[in-house]
Parts: sequence; C-alpha cells; structure tokens
Amino acid sequence: MSTHGRSAEESTFVRTYTLTRGRTKPRHLLGLETVLDAGSGRPGPGQAVECEEILALCREHRRSVTELAGRLRRPVTAVKILVSDLLDADALVVSVTDAYTASDADADERPTTHLLAALSVGLKRKWPDAVAYPKAG
Repeated sequence: MSTHGRSAEESTFVRTYTLTRGRTKPRHLLGLETVLDAGSGRPGPGQAVECEEILALCREHRRSVTELAGRLRRPVTAVKILVSDLLDADALVVSVTDAYTASDADADERPTTHLLAALSVGLKRKWPDAVAYPKAG
C-alpha cells in the first residue's frame, strides 16, 4: 500500500475509470489491428489529454489500436473508448491501406478479413442504430 492508502493497481484502475468517464465498452467495433489515421474533425471539449496524444501520434503516421495503447501505456479497452470518441468527432478515421489487400499476386479476388472488418467499422459508424440481420453471412 502506498502512503495514501491505495495500491498502484487501484490508482491505475481509478485513473482508467475517470479517463473513460466510467464507460467500459467502446461505441465502435475496433480490432487490435485496426489502423487509424487523423481525420478532419476536432475532438469535443472536455476530452482527455490522451485524446490529443492519440491525434498527435496518428498525425505522424497511421497507427494501430495496439500501438496506440502501448505508446500511451493505457489499457487497450480504454484506448478503444477514446478512439471511438475521436471517430464520432471525425478527428480519426479508420484507414484502409495497402496492408489490407491480399499480399499474394495469385490470391483469389475475395476481400481480406481486414478489409471486411474495416468496412464493418465504417458502416457501424455511419449507421450506429442499424440492427444486424440475423441470417446474414
């Protein structure tokens, strides 16, 4: 225990809880490998300092959710929640890069799972209240 009666683990948990304003799930479906790029929007007022750090990192070049969490030294779920806020503000966009295309020249013409995941994120962002069709897929 520290001198203030809280362990380092409790302190980290409280900081993460306040960072996400008590939210435990991101609004958007984001994979660990989801690649993000800076968008044209701005974060809303009262956003966490980490949101500015995320934007600064993504302005340098595209970053994955995992890389952002590692660089910020924050739990992945907390970073996903902040990224979701930034996606809502159009401050970040999901980047569909050449890395999402099939790497083998002889590969079949079907889209990769990464491309489909990025498409799914974009559609859910555009129509957040849409209901999934149970027999799809």
